[in-house]
Amino acid sequence: MNDPLAASVVPRRIAVVANTSWYLFNFRASLIRALQADGHRLFAVGGEGEFAGRLRDIGIEHRGLAFNLSGVNPIRELQSVWALRRVFRNDAIDVVLSFTPKGNIYSALALTGLPAVLVMNISGLGTAFANPGWLTRISDALYRSTLQRAHWVFFQNEDDHQQFRSRRLVGHARTSRLPGSGVDLSAFRPSAETGPTSQGEPVFLMMARMLWDKGVGEFVEAARRVKAGHPRARFRLLGALVPDHSRGVPEATLRHWVQEGVVEYLGVLDDVRPQLLQADCVVLPSYREGLPRSLLEAAASARPVIAADSVGCRDAVDDGVSGYLCRVRDVEDLARQMLRMLALSPDERRRMGEAGRAKVEREFDEGIVIDAYRQRVRALSAAYGR
Repeated sequence: MNDPLAASVVPRRIAVVANTSWYLFNFRASLIRALQADGHRLFAVGGEGEFAGRLRDIGIEHRGLAFNLSGVNPIRELQSVWALRRVFRNDAIDVVLSFTPKGNIYSALALTGLPAVLVMNISGLGTAFANPGWLTRISDALYRSTLQRAHWVFFQNEDDHQQFRSRRLVGHARTSRLPGSGVDLSAFRPSAETGPTSQGEPVFLMMARMLWDKGVGEFVEAARRVKAGHPRARFRLLGALVPDHSRGVPEATLRHWVQEGVVEYLGVLDDVRPQLLQADCVVLPSYREGLPRSLLEAAASARPVIAADSVGCRDAVDDGVSGYLCRVRDVEDLARQMLRMLALSPDERRRMGEAGRAKVEREFDEGIVIDAYRQRVRALSAAYGR
């Protein structure tokens, strides 16, 4: 069957930029391969390391460029911008698809005077917007200046979309909303072979990088409270430690929690699906997100969820239908929602999971995201002659 989106495509040289190659491999590999299938030449731009090698292993050209995730040294940050500019110039890039805050801002600065088309993706506003203050004002100024250079801006949730427009950081005519990075519904799906371990040992799973702003501290404290009345309940953390991040949970703190017996730490896994299918409930009490992939993967796997009623998180949950929302930074309310989940019968939790699966099928299929990018690349290439 002929694909109308692939018809009459003019091959372009496209750079896909993010803070880390881990992000590109885990969240954008499907998009990169789809654009390759359309005849474009793709360059993944992110840090070197294990995931740079994985990108190369699946046939994606990689350009190593390390972003300091929490760095504020202006000289080092400018060096990153100049290194990115060299990539764009030396590889004669026609289109830049940028992700993550630094990936967006640095791509815009690096493209000054270069003819490439820039498509930004606002995947979450990060710590600066979760903790308003002087850093927010600096972020506003950076976004206002760099967004003017973008030919199109995708937003992953409506809260961020409206906030950028109300602050006059970007005009409406060059923006649209996407359902996050989407989720692969064929990879993440319910399974009859593996089910929750709720027979006396209910499992709550949190999948996120070990950052305080993800709500890790609230998850652990709520676990303590719930275990006081349900000692056999199990609480698992899955995700990477981020030692170079200013808001990273120290390894010693995590080790203390494990030794205390309040949580189990699963580290980083190549395939999270077995852990998802063993969980009775997936929890993410994050202060702010773009649109959290972990909640979408949980729902696609027909697992009920508990999430903070925060920007991004609330988009992924129908409160009382596919899961529960709790107040942001509120340990007591998070524990209360966990107890509500424990009070449900297995059939009630199953129906919640099924409602979540139906929601992601309607709203969050990654095919929606991929088709939006294919259309935008083709339209902007034609409009700007790139």
